Amino acid sequence: MVRIHNNKKGIRVLAIAESFEKKDKKSILAGIVMRRDFIVDGLIYGYTTVGGNDSSDTVLSIVKRLGRNDINCVMLGGLIISLFNIIDGKHINEITGLPVIGISYKRSIGLKDSIHGINHKQKIQDYFNLDDRKPLTLWTGKTIFIRHWGVNFSDASNLINSLVLQGAKPEPLRVANLAARAHKYYV
Repeated sequence: MVRIHNNKKGIRVLAIAESFEKKDKKSILAGIVMRRDFIVDGLIYGYTTVGGNDSSDTVLSIVKRLGRNDINCVMLGGLIISLFNIIDGKHINEITGLPVIGISYKRSIGLKDSIHGINHKQKIQDYFNLDDRKPLTLWTGKTIFIRHWGVNFSDASNLINSLVLQGAKPEPLRVANLAARAHKYYV
């Protein structure tokens, strides 16, 4: 378990979010490096296959291509992206040695019955291998749901709360979402 010292403004989070439409073959992942004092310190893109099984490899590629040793945490805007392309947060933590936090914003009863297509049995198994989501009520009063690896719940909670300016979305993920959408529609 890595201890994240939230009182340091130089803490850097790599936040990764996606943009895609069901008709797309590829989904765009945008990675934003943001310091705890909200200074954007890096931007990178990657691509996953819509409905595929390559999202974990893409996240690992993003981390590697950044080539930085000052990233303190990877924050993911969801673990089930691009029509059930499931990110394995535990695997990313084990390979990179970085704490990983996956965030979702809605309570769900489960996705087992929604998963279909190529390799759907493996995807269902991958889904069940994910740790349970834990609710986290933010300082704003909004509740989000997190999974975390390599960092305890208390430190993850403190980090997330320090990165929320309003509402429910941490600022690094909000900017990553904007970057992914901008790339999709304007590049």
